[in-house]
Amino acid sequence: MSSRRALIIGGSISGLLAANLLRNVGWEAVVFERSVETLTGRGAGISTQPQFRDILRRIDIPFDDTMGIKVDRLICLDRRGNVVLKEPTLRIMSAWTRLYAALLARLPAEKYRLGKQFERLEQNADGVTAIFSDGTRVSGDLLVGADGLRSSVREQLLPQVQPSYAGYVAWRAMIDEAEIPENIRAELFDLYTFCLPEGEMFLGYPVPGRNNETTIGRRAYNIVWYRPADPATTLVDLCTDATGRNHGTAIPPPLIRPAVIASIKATARALIAPQAAEIFDRAQPFFQPIFDLESPQMAHGRVALLGDAAFVARPHVGTGVTKAALDAASLADGLRAAGDDVKAGLARYESEQLSFGRALVGLSRQEGAYLSAQLKPRDQRSGEELHRDDAGVVHTHNSRTEKIQRLIAGRRAGSVAVRAAQ
Repeated sequence: MSSRRALIIGGSISGLLAANLLRNVGWEAVVFERSVETLTGRGAGISTQPQFRDILRRIDIPFDDTMGIKVDRLICLDRRGNVVLKEPTLRIMSAWTRLYAALLARLPAEKYRLGKQFERLEQNADGVTAIFSDGTRVSGDLLVGADGLRSSVREQLLPQVQPSYAGYVAWRAMIDEAEIPENIRAELFDLYTFCLPEGEMFLGYPVPGRNNETTIGRRAYNIVWYRPADPATTLVDLCTDATGRNHGTAIPPPLIRPAVIASIKATARALIAPQAAEIFDRAQPFFQPIFDLESPQMAHGRVALLGDAAFVARPHVGTGVTKAALDAASLADGLRAAGDDVKAGLARYESEQLSFGRALVGLSRQEGAYLSAQLKPRDQRSGEELHRDDAGVVHTHNSRTEKIQRLIAGRRAGSVAVRAAQ
Protein backbone atom coordinates (compact mmCIF):
# COMPACT_ATOMS: atom_id res chain seq x y z
CA MET A 1 0.00 0.00 0.00
CA SER A 2 2.88 2.41 0.70
CA SER A 3 3.59 2.67 -3.04
CA ARG A 4 0.11 4.05 -3.71
CA ARG A 5 0.07 7.74 -4.59
CA ALA A 6 -2.86 10.17 -4.33
CA LEU A 7 -2.98 13.52 -6.11
CA ILE A 8 -5.07 16.00 -4.12
CA ILE A 9 -6.37 18.95 -6.14
CA GLY A 10 -7.13 21.82 -3.75
CA GLY A 11 -5.11 22.88 -0.73
CA SER A 12 -7.86 24.16 1.55
CA ILE A 13 -9.19 22.30 4.59
CA SER A 14 -10.86 19.57 2.51
CA GLY A 15 -7.66 18.80 0.61
CA LEU A 16 -5.56 18.80 3.77
CA LEU A 17 -7.98 16.47 5.53
CA ALA A 18 -7.84 14.06 2.58
CA ALA A 19 -4.05 14.17 2.43
CA ASN A 20 -3.55 13.59 6.14
CA LEU A 21 -6.09 10.77 6.38
CA LEU A 22 -4.74 9.00 3.30
CA ARG A 23 -1.20 9.26 4.69
CA ASN A 24 -2.57 7.77 7.90
CA VAL A 25 -3.55 4.56 6.03
CA GLY A 26 -0.26 4.25 4.17
CA TRP A 27 -0.71 6.28 1.00
CA GLU A 28 1.61 8.93 -0.32
CA ALA A 29 -0.46 12.10 -0.77
CA VAL A 30 0.58 15.26 -2.62
CA VAL A 31 -1.55 18.41 -2.46
CA PHE A 32 -1.70 20.86 -5.38
CA GLU A 33 -2.99 24.36 -4.60
CA ARG A 34 -3.56 26.95 -7.31
CA SER A 35 -2.75 29.92 -5.05
CA VAL A 36 0.88 31.02 -5.01
CA GLU A 37 0.65 31.66 -1.26
CA THR A 38 -0.58 29.57 1.65
CA LEU A 39 -4.20 30.22 2.51
CA THR A 40 -3.62 31.44 6.08
CA GLY A 41 -5.91 34.35 6.90
CA ARG A 42 -8.83 33.23 4.76
CA GLY A 43 -12.18 32.04 6.02
CA ALA A 44 -14.08 32.86 9.18
CA GLY A 45 -15.82 31.16 12.09
CA ILE A 46 -16.62 27.45 12.02
CA SER A 47 -18.89 25.29 14.15
CA THR A 48 -17.38 21.90 14.95
CA GLN A 49 -19.20 18.59 15.38
CA PRO A 50 -18.01 15.72 17.64
CA GLN A 51 -17.14 13.55 14.61
CA PHE A 52 -14.88 16.25 13.22
CA ARG A 53 -13.00 16.49 16.50
CA ASP A 54 -12.67 12.69 16.61
CA ILE A 55 -11.23 12.62 13.08
CA LEU A 56 -8.65 15.26 14.01
CA ARG A 57 -7.52 13.10 16.92
CA ARG A 58 -7.20 10.17 14.52
CA ILE A 59 -4.44 12.10 12.71
CA ASP A 60 -2.82 13.17 16.01
CA ILE A 61 -4.28 16.68 16.15
CA PRO A 62 -5.69 17.02 19.68
CA PHE A 63 -8.77 19.23 19.84
CA ASP A 64 -7.79 21.05 23.01
CA ASP A 65 -8.68 24.45 24.44
CA THR A 66 -6.50 26.20 21.86
CA MET A 67 -8.64 24.89 18.99
CA GLY A 68 -12.01 26.41 19.85
CA ILE A 69 -14.22 28.34 22.26
CA LYS A 70 -17.07 26.71 24.16
CA VAL A 71 -20.41 28.52 24.09
CA ASP A 72 -23.16 27.41 26.46
CA ARG A 73 -25.87 30.06 26.04
CA LEU A 74 -27.91 31.23 23.09
CA ILE A 75 -30.00 34.41 23.02
CA CYS A 76 -32.16 36.34 20.56
CA LEU A 77 -32.29 40.15 20.63
CA ASP A 78 -35.10 42.29 19.30
CA ARG A 79 -34.61 45.52 17.35
CA ARG A 80 -34.23 47.54 20.58
CA GLY A 81 -31.58 45.19 21.96
CA ASN A 82 -33.77 43.39 24.49
CA VAL A 83 -33.34 39.66 25.08
CA VAL A 84 -36.56 38.03 23.87
CA LEU A 85 -35.42 34.39 23.79
CA LYS A 86 -32.74 32.39 25.56
CA GLU A 87 -31.79 28.72 25.55
CA PRO A 88 -28.89 26.63 26.81
CA THR A 89 -26.66 25.32 24.06
CA LEU A 90 -23.46 23.32 23.66
CA ARG A 91 -21.15 24.49 20.87
CA ILE A 92 -17.45 24.65 20.23
CA MET A 93 -16.70 27.47 17.81
CA SER A 94 -13.41 27.40 15.96
CA ALA A 95 -11.94 29.38 13.08
CA TRP A 96 -10.98 28.40 9.55
CA THR A 97 -7.41 29.65 9.95
CA ARG A 98 -6.88 27.69 13.18
CA LEU A 99 -7.94 24.41 11.59
CA TYR A 100 -6.05 25.07 8.37
CA ALA A 101 -2.83 25.78 10.26
CA ALA A 102 -3.12 22.59 12.32
CA LEU A 103 -3.72 20.41 9.26
CA LEU A 104 -0.98 22.04 7.19
CA ALA A 105 1.55 21.53 9.99
CA ARG A 106 0.98 17.76 9.80
CA LEU A 107 1.93 17.60 6.11
CA PRO A 108 5.59 17.56 4.95
CA ALA A 109 6.37 20.84 3.19
CA GLU A 110 7.33 19.13 -0.08
CA LYS A 111 3.90 17.48 -0.23
CA TYR A 112 2.08 20.83 -0.43
CA ARG A 113 2.72 22.48 -3.77
CA LEU A 114 1.63 26.05 -4.40
CA GLY A 115 0.99 27.78 -7.72
CA LYS A 116 -0.35 24.62 -9.37
CA GLN A 117 -3.41 25.48 -11.44
CA PHE A 118 -5.19 22.26 -12.41
CA GLU A 119 -6.36 22.12 -16.03
CA ARG A 120 -7.48 18.58 -16.74
CA LEU A 121 -6.99 14.92 -15.95
CA GLU A 122 -6.38 11.76 -17.93
CA GLN A 123 -6.98 8.28 -16.57
CA ASN A 124 -6.92 4.63 -17.58
CA ALA A 125 -7.00 1.26 -15.87
CA ASP A 126 -3.47 1.68 -14.54
CA GLY A 127 -3.48 5.21 -13.15
CA VAL A 128 -4.47 8.87 -13.40
CA THR A 129 -2.52 11.96 -14.48
CA ALA A 130 -3.12 15.59 -13.52
CA ILE A 131 -2.12 18.22 -16.08
CA PHE A 132 -1.40 21.75 -14.82
CA SER A 133 -1.38 25.13 -16.54
CA ASP A 134 2.43 25.33 -16.37
CA GLY A 135 2.60 22.24 -18.59
CA THR A 136 3.64 19.79 -15.87
CA ARG A 137 2.07 16.34 -15.65
CA VAL A 138 1.93 14.36 -12.41
CA SER A 139 0.76 10.74 -12.27
CA GLY A 140 -0.65 8.67 -9.43
CA ASP A 141 -3.05 5.89 -8.54
CA LEU A 142 -5.86 8.18 -7.37
CA LEU A 143 -6.92 11.80 -7.91
CA VAL A 144 -9.05 13.59 -5.33
CA GLY A 145 -11.02 16.66 -6.39
CA ALA A 146 -11.11 18.77 -3.23
CA ASP A 147 -11.17 22.11 -5.02
CA GLY A 148 -14.41 23.50 -3.69
CA LEU A 149 -17.62 24.98 -5.03
CA ARG A 150 -16.12 25.93 -8.42
CA SER A 151 -14.24 22.63 -8.77
CA SER A 152 -12.25 22.29 -11.98
CA VAL A 153 -12.14 18.53 -11.42
CA ARG A 154 -15.93 18.29 -11.21
CA GLU A 155 -16.29 20.60 -14.21
CA GLN A 156 -14.41 18.10 -16.36
CA LEU A 157 -16.26 15.06 -15.08
CA LEU A 158 -19.76 16.51 -14.58
CA PRO A 159 -20.04 19.71 -16.62
CA GLN A 160 -23.81 19.68 -16.26
CA VAL A 161 -23.59 20.01 -12.46
CA GLN A 162 -23.54 23.71 -11.58
CA PRO A 163 -24.06 25.60 -8.30
CA SER A 164 -27.62 26.84 -7.75
CA TYR A 165 -27.99 30.30 -6.18
CA ALA A 166 -30.21 30.17 -3.09
CA GLY A 167 -31.51 33.75 -3.36
CA TYR A 168 -29.53 35.34 -0.53
CA VAL A 169 -26.05 36.30 0.57
CA ALA A 170 -24.16 36.00 3.82
CA TRP A 171 -22.48 39.16 5.01
CA ARG A 172 -19.50 38.12 7.12
CA ALA A 173 -17.28 40.03 9.50
CA MET A 174 -14.67 39.25 12.11
CA ILE A 175 -13.38 41.70 14.68
CA ASP A 176 -10.78 41.43 17.44
CA GLU A 177 -12.22 41.13 20.94
CA ALA A 178 -10.26 44.19 22.10
CA GLU A 179 -11.96 46.38 19.45
CA ILE A 180 -15.45 45.79 20.89
CA PRO A 181 -16.60 48.35 23.51
CA GLU A 182 -16.22 46.93 27.00
CA ASN A 183 -19.92 47.14 27.92
CA ILE A 184 -21.00 45.32 24.74
CA ARG A 185 -18.23 42.75 25.15
CA ALA A 186 -19.42 41.97 28.67
CA GLU A 187 -23.00 41.62 27.48
CA LEU A 188 -22.62 39.59 24.27
CA PHE A 189 -19.17 38.22 23.61
CA ASP A 190 -19.50 34.81 25.28
CA LEU A 191 -22.95 34.13 23.85
CA TYR A 192 -24.33 32.79 20.58
CA THR A 193 -26.55 35.70 19.54
CA PHE A 194 -29.46 35.88 17.08
CA CYS A 195 -31.13 38.94 15.59
CA LEU A 196 -34.09 38.19 13.30
CA PRO A 197 -35.26 41.14 11.20
CA GLU A 198 -38.13 40.22 8.89
CA GLY A 199 -36.81 38.13 6.00
CA GLU A 200 -33.26 37.98 7.41
CA MET A 201 -31.04 36.27 9.99
CA PHE A 202 -28.08 37.73 11.89
CA LEU A 203 -25.75 35.57 14.02
CA GLY A 204 -22.77 36.49 16.21
CA TYR A 205 -20.43 34.34 18.30
CA PRO A 206 -16.85 34.13 19.63
CA VAL A 207 -14.06 32.36 17.72
CA PRO A 208 -10.28 32.05 18.05
CA GLY A 209 -8.46 35.30 17.30
CA ARG A 210 -6.59 36.27 14.16
CA ASN A 211 -3.45 34.66 15.52
CA ASN A 212 -5.46 31.55 16.49
CA GLU A 213 -5.54 32.50 20.16
CA THR A 214 -8.33 31.52 22.54
CA THR A 215 -7.21 33.33 25.69
CA ILE A 216 -9.54 36.03 27.02
CA GLY A 217 -8.77 39.37 25.45
CA ARG A 218 -7.15 37.89 22.35
CA ARG A 219 -10.14 36.16 20.80
CA ALA A 220 -12.34 37.39 17.95
CA TYR A 221 -16.03 37.83 17.28
CA ASN A 222 -17.58 36.41 14.13
CA ILE A 223 -20.74 37.65 12.39
CA VAL A 224 -22.85 36.00 9.69
CA TRP A 225 -25.82 37.99 8.39
CA TYR A 226 -28.10 36.38 5.81
CA ARG A 227 -29.94 38.84 3.52
CA PRO A 228 -32.02 38.24 0.36
CA ALA A 229 -30.41 39.51 -2.85
CA ASP A 230 -32.17 39.36 -6.19
CA PRO A 231 -29.71 37.86 -8.70
CA ALA A 232 -30.72 40.21 -11.53
CA THR A 233 -30.44 43.47 -9.58
CA THR A 234 -29.06 43.47 -6.03
CA LEU A 235 -26.45 40.77 -6.55
CA VAL A 236 -25.24 42.38 -9.78
CA ASP A 237 -24.79 45.69 -7.96
CA LEU A 238 -23.00 44.08 -5.02
CA CYS A 239 -20.57 42.32 -7.36
CA THR A 240 -19.69 45.42 -9.39
CA ASP A 241 -16.45 47.15 -8.42
CA ALA A 242 -15.60 50.86 -8.43
CA THR A 243 -14.44 50.71 -12.06
CA GLY A 244 -17.80 49.35 -13.18
CA ARG A 245 -16.56 45.84 -13.79
CA ASN A 246 -18.95 43.10 -12.74
CA HIS A 247 -17.42 39.98 -11.17
CA GLY A 248 -20.31 37.60 -11.64
CA THR A 249 -21.31 36.15 -8.27
CA ALA A 250 -17.95 36.26 -6.48
CA ILE A 251 -16.26 39.64 -6.16
CA PRO A 252 -12.97 39.63 -4.18
CA PRO A 253 -13.61 41.33 -0.80
CA PRO A 254 -11.05 44.15 -1.37
CA LEU A 255 -12.98 45.18 -4.51
CA ILE A 256 -16.34 45.68 -2.79
CA ARG A 257 -17.19 49.35 -3.28
CA PRO A 258 -16.93 51.63 -0.21
CA ALA A 259 -20.49 52.79 -0.87
CA VAL A 260 -21.71 49.18 -0.56
CA ILE A 261 -19.91 48.80 2.79
CA ALA A 262 -21.32 52.11 4.03
CA SER A 263 -24.82 51.05 2.98
CA ILE A 264 -24.75 47.69 4.76
CA LYS A 265 -23.48 49.31 7.95
CA ALA A 266 -26.30 51.86 7.81
CA THR A 267 -28.76 49.01 7.26
CA ALA A 268 -27.39 47.23 10.32
CA ARG A 269 -28.02 50.32 12.44
CA ALA A 270 -31.58 50.45 11.12
CA LEU A 271 -32.51 46.77 11.51
CA ILE A 272 -30.24 45.05 14.03
CA ALA A 273 -30.09 45.30 17.82
CA PRO A 274 -27.92 48.34 18.58
CA GLN A 275 -25.21 46.47 20.49
CA ALA A 276 -24.82 43.93 17.66
CA ALA A 277 -24.93 46.68 15.03
CA GLU A 278 -22.14 48.50 16.87
CA ILE A 279 -19.89 45.45 16.57
CA PHE A 280 -20.70 45.11 12.87
CA ASP A 281 -20.05 48.80 12.28
CA ARG A 282 -16.51 48.49 13.68
CA ALA A 283 -15.64 45.51 11.44
CA GLN A 284 -14.71 45.27 7.77
CA PRO A 285 -17.51 43.15 6.29
CA PHE A 286 -17.63 41.21 3.04
CA PHE A 287 -20.30 38.98 1.52
CA GLN A 288 -20.64 35.52 0.01
CA PRO A 289 -23.59 34.42 -2.14
CA ILE A 290 -25.17 31.21 -0.86
CA PHE A 291 -25.35 28.21 -3.20
CA ASP A 292 -26.57 24.63 -3.24
CA LEU A 293 -24.77 21.90 -5.17
CA GLU A 294 -25.43 18.17 -5.54
CA SER A 295 -23.31 15.76 -7.55
CA PRO A 296 -24.91 12.55 -8.85
CA GLN A 297 -21.58 10.74 -8.43
CA MET A 298 -18.59 11.01 -6.14
CA ALA A 299 -16.46 8.29 -7.77
CA HIS A 300 -15.36 8.41 -11.41
CA GLY A 301 -12.89 5.66 -12.28
CA ARG A 302 -9.79 6.60 -10.27
CA VAL A 303 -11.16 10.02 -9.29
CA ALA A 304 -13.03 10.94 -6.12
CA LEU A 305 -14.92 14.19 -5.46
CA LEU A 306 -14.76 15.34 -1.86
CA GLY A 307 -16.15 18.14 0.32
CA ASP A 308 -17.64 21.14 -1.48
CA ALA A 309 -16.48 19.78 -4.83
CA ALA A 310 -19.18 17.12 -4.44
CA PHE A 311 -21.90 18.69 -2.27
CA VAL A 312 -22.46 22.19 -0.98
CA ALA A 313 -24.91 22.53 1.89
CA ARG A 314 -25.97 25.99 3.01
CA PRO A 315 -24.06 27.19 6.10
CA HIS A 316 -27.12 26.98 8.39
CA VAL A 317 -26.33 23.36 9.25
CA GLY A 318 -22.77 24.22 10.27
CA THR A 319 -21.26 21.03 8.87
CA GLY A 320 -18.93 22.17 6.08
CA VAL A 321 -15.71 20.98 7.67
CA THR A 322 -17.39 18.00 9.31
CA LYS A 323 -18.74 16.83 5.94
CA ALA A 324 -15.27 17.21 4.41
CA ALA A 325 -13.72 15.26 7.30
CA LEU A 326 -16.29 12.47 7.04
CA ASP A 327 -15.71 12.29 3.27
CA ALA A 328 -11.95 12.08 3.77
CA ALA A 329 -12.21 9.47 6.52
CA SER A 330 -14.64 7.36 4.48
CA LEU A 331 -12.33 7.57 1.46
CA ALA A 332 -9.31 6.50 3.49
CA ASP A 333 -11.21 3.67 5.17
CA GLY A 334 -12.62 2.44 1.87
CA LEU A 335 -9.22 2.35 0.22
CA ARG A 336 -7.62 0.61 3.18
CA ALA A 337 -10.35 -2.05 3.21
CA ALA A 338 -10.06 -2.60 -0.55
CA GLY A 339 -6.28 -3.12 -0.57
CA ASP A 340 -5.01 -2.79 -4.14
CA ASP A 341 -8.49 -2.45 -5.66
CA VAL A 342 -8.91 1.32 -5.98
CA LYS A 343 -12.21 0.98 -7.82
CA ALA A 344 -13.70 -1.10 -5.01
CA GLY A 345 -12.45 1.39 -2.44
CA LEU A 346 -14.09 4.28 -4.28
CA ALA A 347 -17.33 2.33 -4.66
CA ARG A 348 -17.47 1.87 -0.90
CA TYR A 349 -16.71 5.56 -0.39
CA GLU A 350 -19.50 6.65 -2.72
CA SER A 351 -22.03 4.26 -1.19
CA GLU A 352 -21.41 5.78 2.26
CA GLN A 353 -21.20 9.45 1.39
CA LEU A 354 -23.48 10.05 -1.58
CA SER A 355 -26.80 9.70 0.21
CA PHE A 356 -25.40 11.55 3.24
CA GLY A 357 -24.43 14.50 1.04
CA ARG A 358 -27.89 14.63 -0.51
CA ALA A 359 -29.58 14.47 2.88
CA LEU A 360 -27.38 17.23 4.27
CA VAL A 361 -28.14 19.52 1.33
CA GLY A 362 -31.84 18.79 1.81
CA LEU A 363 -31.67 19.66 5.50
CA SER A 364 -29.85 22.91 4.76
CA ARG A 365 -32.48 23.87 2.18
CA GLN A 366 -35.19 23.35 4.79
CA GLU A 367 -33.43 25.69 7.20
CA GLY A 368 -32.88 28.30 4.48
CA ALA A 369 -36.33 28.03 2.85
CA TYR A 370 -37.69 31.16 4.55
CA LEU A 371 -34.74 33.23 3.32
CA SER A 372 -35.01 31.91 -0.23
CA ALA A 373 -38.73 32.65 -0.28
CA GLN A 374 -38.17 36.37 0.23
CA LEU A 375 -37.63 36.76 -3.51
CA LYS A 376 -41.09 35.37 -4.30
CA PRO A 377 -44.08 37.71 -4.71
CA ARG A 378 -45.95 37.77 -1.41
CA ASP A 379 -49.04 36.19 -2.94
CA GLN A 380 -46.95 33.16 -3.94
CA ARG A 381 -45.50 32.48 -0.49
CA SER A 382 -46.79 29.91 1.95
CA GLY A 383 -47.94 30.89 5.42
CA GLU A 384 -44.59 29.84 6.92
CA GLU A 385 -42.76 31.89 4.30
CA LEU A 386 -44.81 34.96 5.18
CA HIS A 387 -44.84 34.65 8.97
CA ARG A 388 -41.76 33.22 10.64
CA ASP A 389 -41.92 31.77 14.13
CA ASP A 390 -38.78 33.29 15.65
CA ALA A 391 -38.82 30.98 18.66
CA GLY A 392 -39.11 28.01 16.30
CA VAL A 393 -36.19 29.26 14.22
CA VAL A 394 -33.96 29.56 17.26
CA HIS A 395 -34.99 26.18 18.64
CA THR A 396 -34.52 24.46 15.26
CA HIS A 397 -31.10 26.01 14.85
CA ASN A 398 -30.14 25.01 18.37
CA SER A 399 -31.36 21.40 17.98
CA ARG A 400 -29.97 20.78 14.49
CA THR A 401 -27.02 18.84 15.94
CA GLU A 402 -29.41 16.01 16.82
CA LYS A 403 -30.64 15.83 13.20
CA ILE A 404 -27.10 15.89 11.88
CA GLN A 405 -26.04 13.15 14.27
CA ARG A 406 -28.86 10.95 12.98
CA LEU A 407 -27.76 11.57 9.40
CA ILE A 408 -24.17 10.72 10.27
CA ALA A 409 -25.21 7.58 12.14
CA GLY A 410 -27.26 6.43 9.15
CA ARG A 411 -24.37 6.62 6.67
CA ARG A 412 -22.83 3.24 7.33
CA ALA A 413 -26.17 1.49 7.74
CA GLY A 414 -27.14 2.81 4.32
CA SER A 415 -23.86 1.76 2.77
CA VAL A 416 -24.17 -1.78 4.12
CA ALA A 417 -27.62 -2.02 2.52
CA VAL A 418 -26.28 -0.71 -0.76
CA ARG A 419 -23.41 -3.21 -0.82
CA ALA A 420 -25.74 -6.07 0.12
CA ALA A 421 -27.93 -5.22 -2.85
CA GLN A 422 -24.98 -5.14 -5.29
